[in-house]
Amino acid sequence: MTAPLRVIVWNEHRHEKINPLVASIYPGGIHETIAGALREADFQVGTATLDEPEHGLSQEVLSSTAVLIWWGHMAHHEVSDEVVERVYRRVLDGMGLIVLHSAHFSKIFRRLMGTSCDLKWREAGEKERLWVVEPGHPIAAGLGEYIELQGEEMYGERFDIPTPDTLVFLSWFPGGEVFRSGCCYQRGRGKVFYFRPGHETYPTYHQLQIRQVLVNAVRWAAPVDGPSPVFGNTQPLEPL
Repeated sequence: MTAPLRVIVWNEHRHEKINPLVASIYPGGIHETIAGALREADFQVGTATLDEPEHGLSQEVLSSTAVLIWWGHMAHHEVSDEVVERVYRRVLDGMGLIVLHSAHFSKIFRRLMGTSCDLKWREAGEKERLWVVEPGHPIAAGLGEYIELQGEEMYGERFDIPTPDTLVFLSWFPGGEVFRSGCCYQRGRGKVFYFRPGHETYPTYHQLQIRQVLVNAVRWAAPVDGPSPVFGNTQPLEPL
């Protein structure tokens, strides 16, 4: 029997401590709400937060992690460069990474993208309609033609990222903006998925379709047991 995938949900866990509204929506923290959705799908799930030693992401923890989910917003600058490098190397080695909402500005996502990852934004409780633009992609499994959120923070183009290998979701907002909201990348042996929704003052991660996306994304981002690349000077396989 195959062992369940090990997933770590990482969260700053700062807004929940200082904002009563966020605490009421996510009383156990955003990380625990997301972890609950993944446990229901029979993944082996742990959590980690910013204020833990090594942000909860020691080499030992990362070495046994198949997929890491990252939510951050107000304290990107507090994340240790050493830990960022550790996560970066694990992604190149095959660990999946799912980057959520404001973590577009996280050190690890900007390192992997090589761009500013900047964008337009507006917090006005607008409706968001996420259109599934790649319906045959595994991350879209079990969804309808679109996902509708009644209240969210707006993100708008230009989103300063490299062109995604695959774009799964495109968001529309009533103010007229659109946004590339489900972006897939390959980095080394690892897969990276950026998923836009999830502002802390809205109950986004309680919505069933959003939870389905996260479950699908974990399955998609899971490491593949393929060959490890060999670099550097090498001997010929055939006589020269």
